[in-house]
Amino acid sequence: MALARWPTAERPRERLYWNGPEALADAELLALQLGSGVPGRSAVDVAREMLAAYGSLAGVAAREAAELARVPGVGPAKAARLAAAFELTRRLRARIPGARLVLSAPAEVYAAFGPLMEDLPREVFRVALLDAQNGLLRDRVVSEGTLSASLVHPREVFKPAILESAASVILLHNHPSGDPTPSREDVRLTRQLVECARLLDLRVHDHVIIGRGSFVSLAERGII
Repeated sequence: MALARWPTAERPRERLYWNGPEALADAELLALQLGSGVPGRSAVDVAREMLAAYGSLAGVAAREAAELARVPGVGPAKAARLAAAFELTRRLRARIPGARLVLSAPAEVYAAFGPLMEDLPREVFRVALLDAQNGLLRDRVVSEGTLSASLVHPREVFKPAILESAASVILLHNHPSGDPTPSREDVRLTRQLVECARLLDLRVHDHVIIGRGSFVSLAERGII
C-alpha cells in the first residue's frame, strides 16, 4: 500500500518530524530517501527488499549508484539520491568543522579517512599532502580500480604535492575485501613511490591501507 494511504501517525516522514530520526527503522529511513515506491509496493517495501538483498544498511551503502539503480523500484534518480546521502554521511564522519587536521600517526590517518574509504566497492588510491607540522593541506584521489603501477603513476601522485609545496605525503588506499593485509603489489608499488619521492626531495610519511574497521601502516611494518 502506498505510504500516502497509511494512517498519518504511522507514516515515516510524520514520525520523523514528531519523534526524531532515531525513532525510525533502517527501512523507513531508506524509504524517505527513495521518496516513492512502485505500483503494488510502497517505498518501505522497496527499502526492506534492498536491506534483505544486501544484508544490512552498510551493505546498501557500499554499493555503487549504477548497481542500486538496477534494483526493482529504484532506478537512476533514486539511486543517485541514495548515493549522495551515503557520501554525505562518510564526509561528515571524516571531518571536524573548524579543526586543523594533524596526521602524525597511522591511527589519526585512519580516523580521518576510514569513514570515507572503508566501505567503497572498489579500490581507491589517495594522496594526503602535509605541511611541515604534519597538518593536512589537502587530499587528492589519484586512481580508482585495481591497484597497479599502471594506474598509480608517480607523476599523478606527486604533482599535487609539488604544486602545494607539501613537506611530505601520506599514501592511502582501501581493500574492498575488508582485509587490509598488504599484497605483494602494495609493497612493490610503495617502494617504487618512496624511491621516486626521494628524487623529488619529498618524504613519504606512510602508506596506510584501509580495511573494514581496521588498517595497516606500511611505515609501522618497516616497508617505508
